[in-house]
Amino acid sequence: MSGILGIKVGMSQVYTPGGECVAVTLVSTEGCVVVQSKTKEKDGYAAIQLGIGNKSLHRFGKAQKKHFDKAKIKPTRWLREMRVDDASKYEVGKAMGLDFLKPGDRVQVRGTTKGRGFSGVVKRHHFEGGPGAHGSRFHRTTGSIGNHTFPRKVFKKRPMPGHYGNSCRTIRNIELMDVLKEENLLVLKGAVPGHPQGLLEIRKA
Repeated sequence: MSGILGIKVGMSQVYTPGGECVAVTLVSTEGCVVVQSKTKEKDGYAAIQLGIGNKSLHRFGKAQKKHFDKAKIKPTRWLREMRVDDASKYEVGKAMGLDFLKPGDRVQVRGTTKGRGFSGVVKRHHFEGGPGAHGSRFHRTTGSIGNHTFPRKVFKKRPMPGHYGNSCRTIRNIELMDVLKEENLLVLKGAVPGHPQGLLEIRKA
């Protein structure tokens, strides 16, 4: 198995055997089920579709409801595919376990960062800004972005104010501190993208 879906619970801290306090992120994999199985003969590649999360039934369309009825499971909020060597090993409608992960493994985590709306250059690009007193009129603004005579234009990819956050980010080489199989919890070292109750894709590095 290459990965699993999880929901971010929040952050905490644990102590290592050496007495060091380490910040960790708790990820719940409870409710992660196999929704669909894809084979090389029928679909051209081997993969399984995983689902996780709760969502009101009236928010699903007829096609989505039929897709989950075929798997004989309750509709899930998120769906993602995971590549596998042999999809026939995984039973549709069965919950995914954590047997393929163990403490000390390295994983990569993908999530959606927190959305911060329309932000200025100080918050979005960490500009220094101008003086805060003594009659200054330049505090947190963008400043000069081009010249009048030459080149008479603003170059592309110039750091400017705009939409900040709410984008997919992948953090690689995260250490798996502990695997709590009975509670369906993963303990990841450090922080990961996203807000609590957000979707995370966890794959083996």
